[in-house]
Amino acid sequence: MTLLVTIVILALIFDYINGFHDSANSIATIVSTKVLTPFQAVLWAAFFNFVAYFVSLYIVGEFKIGNTIAKSVNENFITLEVIFSGLVAAIIWNLFTWWAGIPSSSSHTLIGGFIGAAVAHVGGFSKAGETVVNYPIVIPIILFIFIAPIIGMIVSSIITLFIMNICRNANPYKADKWFKKLQLVSSAAFSIGHGGNDAQKVMGIIGAAFIFYEVNIAHSTEYVNMTSAERFQHFTTDYWWVPISSFIAIALGTMSGGWKIIKTMGTRITKVTPLEGVTAEISGAITLFMSEHWGIPVSTTHTITGSIIGVGLVKRVSAVRWGITIKLLWAWVLTIPVSAILAMIVYSIVNLFFR
Repeated sequence: MTLLVTIVILALIFDYINGFHDSANSIATIVSTKVLTPFQAVLWAAFFNFVAYFVSLYIVGEFKIGNTIAKSVNENFITLEVIFSGLVAAIIWNLFTWWAGIPSSSSHTLIGGFIGAAVAHVGGFSKAGETVVNYPIVIPIILFIFIAPIIGMIVSSIITLFIMNICRNANPYKADKWFKKLQLVSSAAFSIGHGGNDAQKVMGIIGAAFIFYEVNIAHSTEYVNMTSAERFQHFTTDYWWVPISSFIAIALGTMSGGWKIIKTMGTRITKVTPLEGVTAEISGAITLFMSEHWGIPVSTTHTITGSIIGVGLVKRVSAVRWGITIKLLWAWVLTIPVSAILAMIVYSIVNLFFR
């Protein structure tokens, strides 16, 4: 029971870190265009991060992304030690990338850590004919490392061209003023998408821990007799405080801000105007809402980066600072394997104490 409680605390700490690590995603453009001060912007984003709880519960109707995360590893190879090790590795990588100002994906950090710890536990990628990684779940997640920013880039380019065509005869000063007001709406929409996507990832990890506890330690007849598809839905009802805590933790983390990453996202990829800020955020929000509908965890970092690149490409190819963008791409590609390796090391150390 002590390890289970530790996992819940660590997961919420990770959620908090995720909030300030990814706060730049929803407020970078609104800060760079000086619509809000950084402090006002993080309060705005934090509020709508929590609003996402009600959107997921009452509009979407279920926590699909949390369920996906919980199933990314074959449940036969999940233990509390595996979950604990994956979380520790994910926290280490998230803190390092935050310190370095690298907008990496907290989602993929968590998945990489979970998978790496499970592989270390089994001693390979399969055992007795069963694979450790649930590939039908994980492969779409990996593909969306590249698909999500491309969707964001295409959508933002189309919307930018559409708006520019409509507003070509508008007074530049008045148009700029209107788009600054619209940035409040677009930033709120993206923050809802961010909260709905990222808070659920932590729910998935906590859910995996509680389901393991109920089935293998408490031997709860109710959970044992359920199918794996039913268990997570039942968990969110039994432990109703977990979803609320996850959304509160990410909102509090967002309020703490991540200023280094805000600078990278808001100014170093391309210079963003209020019109382009609205476009990037709306495009990112659309991508995130689509992914939640499909139940595919995507990176809010990747999504908004692709959207910002898209608005830059509309101006000209040279408007995008490709040197910075390539470095970000490398960070994205390396996140899952690095997190997995870290988790293997952490699990090896943890295993010395729990053998």
